[in-house]
Amino acid sequence: HGAAAPPLRRYLLLLAQEHLEFRLPEITSLLSLCGGQFSGEQEIRVNSPFWILNIPSEDMARGLMKRTVCAKSIFELWGQGRSAGELYASLKNYPADQMLPYLQSDSTYKVHIHTFNKTLTQAQKIKKIDALEFLPFKGKVNLKNPEHIFWILEDYGMNPNDVPEEPNHLYFGRWIADGQRELIESYSIKKRHFIGNTSMDACLSFIMANHGRVKPNDIVYDPFVGTGGLLISSAHFGAYVCGTDIDYNTIHGLGKASRKNQKWRGPDENIRANLRQYGLEKYYLDALVADSSRPIWRKGMLFDAIITDPPYGIREAPRRMGSQKETVKPVERSTENHFFVSSSYHLSDIFFDLLKFAAEYLVMGGRLVYWLPIYKPEYTEEIIPRHPCLKLISNCEQMLSSHTSRRLITMEKVKEFKDQDENSSLLDGQYMPYRGHNSFREKYFSGVTKRIAKEEKDNQK
Repeated sequence: HGAAAPPLRRYLLLLAQEHLEFRLPEITSLLSLCGGQFSGEQEIRVNSPFWILNIPSEDMARGLMKRTVCAKSIFELWGQGRSAGELYASLKNYPADQMLPYLQSDSTYKVHIHTFNKTLTQAQKIKKIDALEFLPFKGKVNLKNPEHIFWILEDYGMNPNDVPEEPNHLYFGRWIADGQRELIESYSIKKRHFIGNTSMDACLSFIMANHGRVKPNDIVYDPFVGTGGLLISSAHFGAYVCGTDIDYNTIHGLGKASRKNQKWRGPDENIRANLRQYGLEKYYLDALVADSSRPIWRKGMLFDAIITDPPYGIREAPRRMGSQKETVKPVERSTENHFFVSSSYHLSDIFFDLLKFAAEYLVMGGRLVYWLPIYKPEYTEEIIPRHPCLKLISNCEQMLSSHTSRRLITMEKVKEFKDQDENSSLLDGQYMPYRGHNSFREKYFSGVTKRIAKEEKDNQK
């Protein structure tokens, strides 16, 4: 017999219990960015906080954790089972030569217990740790600063109202690395220098950069840049960032402030100041006042990723430049004598223009990541806009209200853009269902007004 191939190392991923739908596409995208591919041990239970992955190397596992905001920690999995007995049997079968380097007499270690959906007393924890004494630990215990940390992880199911006496599943592994959960706090909008009405929550903006597989030295563009919140997460990962927006005041940080108790924006409230706040100014290319429906860029593939949150007209109405003839609306006058005329810009046109732009200006394999507003009673997969040059990678829902949500759509450029592709996404019948998005704002607010009326009525009872 030839020597058996070394087993693929199995890793246990411990995930955060928020944005559940966004986790799998994030982990898949990041593994492909590190040069691996996603391969789950068994059917991944999408809502469970424990996933078993096959990853070719520990370096790749560390690379994944340097980026993810959806996962808390990763472990080299030594054993697992549906009961303590099964776990111990599985540990006894783990190859000794793979354990021993971490159990040497000159090393230090500690064992940590994590329970999901149950709290254990200290005495219960110690009993579980003592039960592992059959493992050949030779080192000294060091609780403060150990070289190796081992975890027992116990899963008591998803239902807080029905917690079993014994765990449904137990795992034991060697801790490898933590994810980037602390970015959510350190980049929180509450501490952000310059914000607008629709600034994106920090966790989601990092998820978007990860879905977009943003990497160092990429060029990332946001056509609806607003106060630049989405540029920050890409810059944090080492990409050069730029954007455009139709609103002169936002780009230049002028006009009314969005913060409570502040009337006007201060002298240095702008996108550059936001990047400077996080030490990322060197990644900031520029932001321009421009209309995303009228491209200002020379032909050619310019961007590695396009990451954006288009206006859906809830807090900020969508608008685009128009000639005096097209519109009868009074001309808005903004500071410093800049005039622009807004003509109504349908939501479906925004997304149609965005896909066409991405098909033309993304590099091959580059990604478009954007939010699509949905009126839930009418949602079907068919209404997601398509383009022959772009492949749909993932589609994740975030609830906004009982009957509206928005979906984070990730697409990848898989085909060269030719001029005949210009209008080919208007495939017969495919563009029509999409017109429904134009009434999204009315539907959104009809629901809100109905709810308020109902609450008022209930309160009078």
